[in-house]
Amino acid sequence: MHYETLKKTISSGLLSFPVTDFDQNGDFAQNAYADRLSWLAPYGASALFVGGGTGEGFSLTPAEHENVVRTAVSACGSKLPILAAAAYGTRIAVQMARDAERNGAAGLLLLPHYLTETNIEGISRHVEAVCAATSLGVIVYNRNVCKLNADALEQLAEKCPNLIGFKDGVGEIENMVTIRRRLGDRFSYLGGLPTAEVYAEAYKAMGVDVYSSAVFNFIPRTALTFYQAVKENDHTTTSRLLSEFFIPYISIRNRVAGYAVSIVKAGASIVGHAAGPVRPPLTDCTAKDIADLSVLIEKLGPQT
Repeated sequence: MHYETLKKTISSGLLSFPVTDFDQNGDFAQNAYADRLSWLAPYGASALFVGGGTGEGFSLTPAEHENVVRTAVSACGSKLPILAAAAYGTRIAVQMARDAERNGAAGLLLLPHYLTETNIEGISRHVEAVCAATSLGVIVYNRNVCKLNADALEQLAEKCPNLIGFKDGVGEIENMVTIRRRLGDRFSYLGGLPTAEVYAEAYKAMGVDVYSSAVFNFIPRTALTFYQAVKENDHTTTSRLLSEFFIPYISIRNRVAGYAVSIVKAGASIVGHAAGPVRPPLTDCTAKDIADLSVLIEKLGPQT
């Protein structure tokens, strides 16, 4: 898929990032993962990000990550775009980008580099190197140690025609407004704060209409209902779902560091699409957490 076509695709509709299936030994469960994507694809997400944060990409070996991308493309790449993660140091990220392109990914989500803090010039060089290594469209994830501003993005936009998207997981409003007004339609802008639904209406007011949903993994119909309500300025529906589900859901998520991933896998298990345990250093939700989440999900009604 040409990067300009991908840019148009991800500029509307709900995006999501599937969890990665592991067996009870913690090994990648390829067939279960393929079944998961085949289940989720028909619900109508615009694109799926694989091997990213919610997919526990940080715990995958390079060979496993490549297998995740290959499996996802084979399972539903003909139905919707599969965007693969690239991460870690620049040379590893470059290799991940090349592997993803070779295995049929439609685009890349460039996650923050690993561990070290640096300046904007260094981050820009990192982004530029990854973009230069592939013909795929690249979305940069503004989060943690990777924080870009309008000046840096303006320069990167000139150097990297395939840098098509900016996903914000920081939430600095002044920076986001400046970027959106300065860069205009040069990028597709995505909301990337967890849990994205809580921030969706505020980001829409800034001109960021699209976000990626973690809860799509287990309540896809509700996730799409919420997205449509945001799109249509249906504040009655968004207010109801925020009060009845998302705020209490976040309360459970915040009980333990790392639950942003664990609670999604718990939700998938509750609705009959278990994805196995999380890998260390994450920990699985407790029985009480799962029971509390089950009550919230049951109130939403059937998802299939």
